[in-house]
Amino acid sequence: MHAVEYFEVECPEPLGAEYYKKITNDVLLDHNLIRMIHKLHIYVDPGVPIFIAVGVLHKITTLIRVRDFAAVNALAGKIMLVLSEETYLAPMLKIFLARFGQDHVEQSDRFTVILRDVSVDAREIEDIVVADPSESVYKDLIYAFKCIAPEGFRIRREQYTKGKFFFVASEDTLSADIGALVQSKFAKMGESMP
Repeated sequence: MHAVEYFEVECPEPLGAEYYKKITNDVLLDHNLIRMIHKLHIYVDPGVPIFIAVGVLHKITTLIRVRDFAAVNALAGKIMLVLSEETYLAPMLKIFLARFGQDHVEQSDRFTVILRDVSVDAREIEDIVVADPSESVYKDLIYAFKCIAPEGFRIRREQYTKGKFFFVASEDTLSADIGALVQSKFAKMGESMP
C-alpha cells in the first residue's frame, strides 16, 4: 500500500487546520481514496471564502482490457468470450455494440458473450480497453472533496490532468486569477499545475 508523502492543511486559524486535516483524512479513508494520493495540500479560508485542494495521485497501474476478465476463444464464424467476473460486462457490451453493431453481438447469459461475423481476430478482442481506473478515481475524489468543502461552498472549479488534480470551491463567484492561487498551492508541494 502506498503512503501519502505530503499532506498539509493551510488555514488562517490553526485549530481550523487541525479540524480540516482530520475531516479530510476521515472522508478519504471512508471512500478508500487515501492510498491513491501521493501528495495533497488543502487551503481553506472562510473569511475569503475559499477552499482549495490540490494533489498528485500515485500512478494508477493499468487499463482494464478484455483479456483481464474474459477468456476469448475463436470458433468457426464467431468469437466466444467467457467472463470470469461481471464487473466490466456493461462497458464491454457498450463498446462491442458501438464497434460491431447489435446484429453481431449476442449475450447468451451473464458470463458468455458471442461475437458473430466480425472482422477482427481473438487477439484484437483481448486487447480492447474497457475501463480506465483513473477516471473513476477522479470522480470519487470530486465527490469526496464536495463532502470535505465547507457547507454552502457550491461554486466549484476542478481539473484532473496527468495524475494531478485541483478542486476549488467558494460561496462567491470565483475570480479569474484563481489559477495563480492554485499554482501557489502546487508549488508548496514542490509541484507545478498540469
